[in-house]
Amino acid sequence: MSTSSTSLRDSAIMLRRNFKHTLRNPVTVFNAVLFPIVMMLMFVYIFGGAFKVPGEYVDYAVPGLIVMAITYGLGPTATAVNDDMTKGIINRFKTMDVSRGAVLTGHVVNTTVRALIAVGAIIGVGFAIGFRSGADAGQWLAVIGVIALMAFSTSWLTVAMGLAAKTPESAALGTVPLIMLPFLSSAFVPADTMKTGVRQFVEYQPFTPIIETLRDLLAGHHPSNGHLFAALAWCGGFAILGYVWAISTFTKRA
Repeated sequence: MSTSSTSLRDSAIMLRRNFKHTLRNPVTVFNAVLFPIVMMLMFVYIFGGAFKVPGEYVDYAVPGLIVMAITYGLGPTATAVNDDMTKGIINRFKTMDVSRGAVLTGHVVNTTVRALIAVGAIIGVGFAIGFRSGADAGQWLAVIGVIALMAFSTSWLTVAMGLAAKTPESAALGTVPLIMLPFLSSAFVPADTMKTGVRQFVEYQPFTPIIETLRDLLAGHHPSNGHLFAALAWCGGFAILGYVWAISTFTKRA
């Protein structure tokens, strides 16, 4: 059997293992899937009327809630990766005929799949409470591509954080900035309604161009080149940084 096929087989085994752990942990399922839905209902039905946005508030909020759904599933991944590292599971795998890369890939793919499920739930509930999209088939494919790219890239960054942390608690704490950044973006109110200083931070932080790109695509518009290029650049940067950091740390600590 070739090295590539062995690695794919091992990655599939690790993915199945991580997915089972996710299903057995109700807190992980709640954080990754149900809590973003709770936030959607809260913002649309409680806070939405207080915000001035173009069009219906649910249409404005869904892109930001999609990004939030992705980031809210990152904490459990960092904790799980650190658990594997600090409790000796990685060392046990080293004594077995398991590809080392498969251990990390399993966590990345599991987190990405979990994020896509959460996003699907957000969009489904959004349609149920009045969300409407003007996107055509091509734009929906672009939406899926941007979502998958963000989920994949932030998953690698989260895995790297989990490997670098000393304890599971500090691993989860390290993902807090990623979880909080959607709140400090244009997810729920336009950036131009904010005060100077805050507005500049919101405009140049990583998730705002991703949210604005999704917002334009879902509305059936061509996304701004500036937002699109910035979104792709941030996702690419997250993926490269996360991958290099994760491989380096894994090699040193495993």
